[in-house]
Order: sequence, then C-alpha cells, then structure tokens
Amino acid sequence: MYEKNGKKYFVVDSHIHLWDASPENWVKGAEAYAKGWIECFHAYQSLGPPETHWSIEKFMKYSIEDFEKDVFQDAGVDHGVFQSTYLKEWYSTGFNTAAQNNQLVEKYPDKLIVNGRWDPRDGDAGLRELEADAEKYKLQGVKLYTAEWNAGSRGYSLSDDICKPFFEKCKELGIKNIHVHKGPTIWPLDKDAFDPKDIDIAATSNPELNFIIEHVGLPRIEDFCFMATQEPNVYAGLSVVFGGLMYARPRFFAKVMGELLFWVGEDKMLFGSDYGIWEPKWQIDMFLDWDYPDDSYSDYPRINEDSRRKILGLNAAKLYGIKVPEGYDVAGAGAKDDAQLVEEPASA
Repeated sequence: MYEKNGKKYFVVDSHIHLWDASPENWVKGAEAYAKGWIECFHAYQSLGPPETHWSIEKFMKYSIEDFEKDVFQDAGVDHGVFQSTYLKEWYSTGFNTAAQNNQLVEKYPDKLIVNGRWDPRDGDAGLRELEADAEKYKLQGVKLYTAEWNAGSRGYSLSDDICKPFFEKCKELGIKNIHVHKGPTIWPLDKDAFDPKDIDIAATSNPELNFIIEHVGLPRIEDFCFMATQEPNVYAGLSVVFGGLMYARPRFFAKVMGELLFWVGEDKMLFGSDYGIWEPKWQIDMFLDWDYPDDSYSDYPRINEDSRRKILGLNAAKLYGIKVPEGYDVAGAGAKDDAQLVEEPASA
C-alpha cells in the first residue's frame, strides 16, 4: 500500500506496460515508424517532474527490476493491470504483448492481471486468437487500439459491423472490461482514429460490458464527458490525465478533473500511471495533495478522502473482482448505485 501522512491507500494501477521498443525489435523497413513511436512516447515523459525522466536507451526497454522497484517498492501499488498493445507492423515480436506482460504475471499472480487485445480486421483468425488468449491468460479484459495500422488500414471504428462478433465473443468468454485508447495520438497514428464518438454506440449496444475509456478522449474532453454521463457502463481511465497534466499543466488538469467529477463521477474514474511513460509514485503523491488551485473552479464537485480512495484503487478493484482489505473500502466505489456494473468474483 501507499502511505502518506500516516494514512494508507489501496492502489490499483489500471494502466501499466512492460514493452520492448529496442532497435533489435524494429521491423525491417519500418524502422522510422518504430523509432518515431517510442521517441514520441519519450517526449510525453518530459511532462513529468525532471527527476523522473529516463534516458531514451532505458525508455526503449526497461528491465523487470526497474518495474518492480518503480511500481511495487516505490509506489506501493497493490495490484496492476497490464494493457497489451501489439503494433506488430513496426515491432517484430510486438511492442507490449500479453505474452511479454505475462512474464511478470506469472511471477506476481496475486498482484498483476494481464489484459489481451483484439483487432476486428483480423477476422476469424482474430477470434481464434482471442479464444486462445482468454484460456491461456484467464482474461478479464482487453485493450483496443482503434488507430493501430493493420495491412494497409490506418484504423477502425467500434461501430463497424466487423466489431460485433468480437463483442459477442467477449461476452461468451466472460471478458467484461473493454479498455479503449481514445485520447492523444502517438506519431505516426492518426488522431481522428482515436475520436471517442464510437463509444456511445458500442456501449449502448453492449450493456453487458464495461467500457473504460483510456485518456478520457483528450483533447475531446467535453465530447467524452457529455457522452459518458449518458452511458452507465462507460468509465474514465485517467492515464495521461495524471501523468501528462498534473505536473506540467496544473490548471488544465484541474479543469479536466472538474469536468470528469461533474459529469462522470468519482465512482467511475480509474487511476492509471501509464508506466513506463511515467512512474506511478509521483502521480499518487501529487494526487493525494491535490485540490483546485483557486475559487474559479467553485462550480465543480469537491474532492475528499473517499474520492481519492475510490479513484486510486477501489473503483478498479470492483471492475476486476480484486479483494480489498478490510477497512479500506468505502461506500459507492465502482458506481454500484448508478451504473450497470458487470462484476467478477473476488480473486483469491
């Protein structure tokens, strides 16, 4: 657990990775894209405190020892959820695959969960891969990258008919949590392929599933909020919101958090550090001290101790059936009262 000022907090980091973007993993002929992608990620890291910045060499392929220190030891994360991202058009063995992430899940089965992925453009082969991954990794969730390139295609929409068999397969396999990247682009992907406008269609059509929208649609925060308030099964994934804005853009961070608290609500907001773009410790620490900077934000909901506990871990724990230690839960976490929450049995 993370401890600050004599208080302990149960932390679930719902957005972490163990990637390999080293030059040895670059696809021949696509080196410029592989290099540009990781350099763009690295530029985002500069939005955090200077003392947390890494060299580009470390950033391309950090070690398991780095992960253990940064996530478990320094940040006191109790549980983490790996969000797999393949990008095999640029990275030979994949950028951040379920198999790669599962190395650490096998080492820490009581602390880590791996999410899979699917791409509807893969058709029947993709459905078979999803079935195999669900059995192998005991999947509770997937991460979707609607702007990912695939055989000449530069993206897809969740409203496309080709997505329907995959949503049905998720229901059949018991995969309840659909994480979708809808936020800032990373070069060379197309910004418009990350537009969240297809989320309401997918969420309304699949009420049995939870849609966690990573990066809350930034920069389209108003579009996301006005849509999410209507969809009881849509949640706000706060990766990038914390890491990209809290230190570098504090007033914009206050606006984004205020909009989310007003429209989406504290019961449907999930902390995610986006490690290894940003280390989780400073994000947790700053959030525990955070409040609006002045009275110009007085029309937004206030944040309190229960709000912080829900956002840092309790909401994600509900979605993933993670057992919360006695005395650390609070009423309302996970939007039990005002959302159609799809729950999983508590993990052992």
